[in-house]
Amino acid sequence: MRAEFEGKVVLVTGAASGIGYAQAEAFLMAGANVFAVDKNPAVDQLATRFPKNYGFLTGDLTSAAFCQKAVENCRQYFGKIDILLNTAGILDAYRPLLETDETLWREIFATNLDSMFYLTKAVLPEMVARKKGVIINMASIASFVAGGGGIAYTAAKHAIAGFTKQLALDYSAQGIHVTAIAPGAIETPMNAADFAGDGKMAEWVAQETPVKRWAQPEEVAELTLFLASEKASYMQGNIVPIDGGWLLK
Repeated sequence: MRAEFEGKVVLVTGAASGIGYAQAEAFLMAGANVFAVDKNPAVDQLATRFPKNYGFLTGDLTSAAFCQKAVENCRQYFGKIDILLNTAGILDAYRPLLETDETLWREIFATNLDSMFYLTKAVLPEMVARKKGVIINMASIASFVAGGGGIAYTAAKHAIAGFTKQLALDYSAQGIHVTAIAPGAIETPMNAADFAGDGKMAEWVAQETPVKRWAQPEEVAELTLFLASEKASYMQGNIVPIDGGWLLK
């Protein structure tokens, strides 16, 4: 338990697995109420451990109507939203431009960026009215450099960095605390393809990372707890890498 999170309400997307799941679990263990959203029905898995403090909804975050519904359901469950974690995202199989069709391009942007726009716009008025709120977006090392994904993923993650910075500039004076996290190699189901077969890709990524390993989702969740805390309140619009030194190269 962490006293400052007791009674706080966290809305987290992409919570069925990986970083989103680890974030949901971390905030529940810290004493917060968590409302989790994912297209995967496995988003219900924390409900048995935290029946009073965990709500969930399954659906498509690329829909503005569904994002509004998620926000409304969270308020019905817990009465408010103190912390928004825009974590949901998908990869594009590292496809370059000539292998990226319009369908993939739109899918990557809809999932990674549009959902963030819809949810933030639905949550922000309540936070501005209270003059207090935390928004943490999921960026990537691909928000800074090429090579962390294909053309669509890298473009979308660069856009998330801009979205985060402008949001912070526009609303920090109204009590809204906005940051983003930029993970490097995190061992999650989303990166399962790197570990497939003989695992040579995963091994290569580890060797290319200065600390010579992949990180676990729980490490990103711990960073999230810090960024959501009062200790980080003077940080605004920062895109915080957790990358084992990848960006040093």
